[in-house]
Amino acid sequence: MDARPDPDLAAGTGEERWTAERVLELRAWTPRQLSFRTTRSPSFRFTPGHYARLGLDGSDGETVWRPYSVVSAAYDDYLEFLAILVPEGAFSVGLERLRVGDTLRVDKASYGFLTVDQLAPGRDLWLIASGTGLGPFISILRDPAVWRRFERLVLVHSVRQAAELAYRDEIAALPDHPLLAEGGARLTYLPVVTREPGATALAERIPHLVADGRLEAAAGAPLDVTTARVMVCGNPEMAQEMRGLLRERGFATGRRGIAGQMAFENYW
Repeated sequence: MDARPDPDLAAGTGEERWTAERVLELRAWTPRQLSFRTTRSPSFRFTPGHYARLGLDGSDGETVWRPYSVVSAAYDDYLEFLAILVPEGAFSVGLERLRVGDTLRVDKASYGFLTVDQLAPGRDLWLIASGTGLGPFISILRDPAVWRRFERLVLVHSVRQAAELAYRDEIAALPDHPLLAEGGARLTYLPVVTREPGATALAERIPHLVADGRLEAAAGAPLDVTTARVMVCGNPEMAQEMRGLLRERGFATGRRGIAGQMAFENYW
């Protein structure tokens, strides 16, 4: 008899660490980019910006787990995620086969530090994303408390092709949402398409746009440490460059007991 502990069981309880959730909706933004909704356990809690661990059966019968930021609002009765299908990826193979009505596993806990409560008070909140790094920022922008806390919300989303600009209509509709409009913040959305000339006014990598001042000019707001708070999620190279550029301007990440002026997602 195999007496090894089951990694899917909560330590010492014999209870599974996950719930089985049913796929409610699939949306293909491109052949390789999709979003999907699942049912949500009433006990699942998360803070906007958190990620969940999702599990699918692999080809060898073992569960393959991957972290995905939650896109849905904390008050929604479903969970939503944005994903890229990686060719031959162990998780992507199962994800590509998903159909409405299928089930996947969702860890009972949520994780991460890309949350607004990691930031010191400020006037402007910059949300800077590349690719599917947009996901947690959609959840954050669906939080009424964010619209009350900040005067300006600046969402920057960089992709290679215009078709990858997911949630454009939803972003445009956010200021008119009844739960958000009363907050009073002003939203500026800056899409950046780097490999399709003419698709957007801004067309270079985000660090370049920050370095030469064009991003601030387009937003009509300064990336100044006294007024701006910055959250970054996406390509690790972009995030590393942004960390360096912001540090040069005096921005710092939070430490234990001390809130910072910038925050990064680190699960990539």
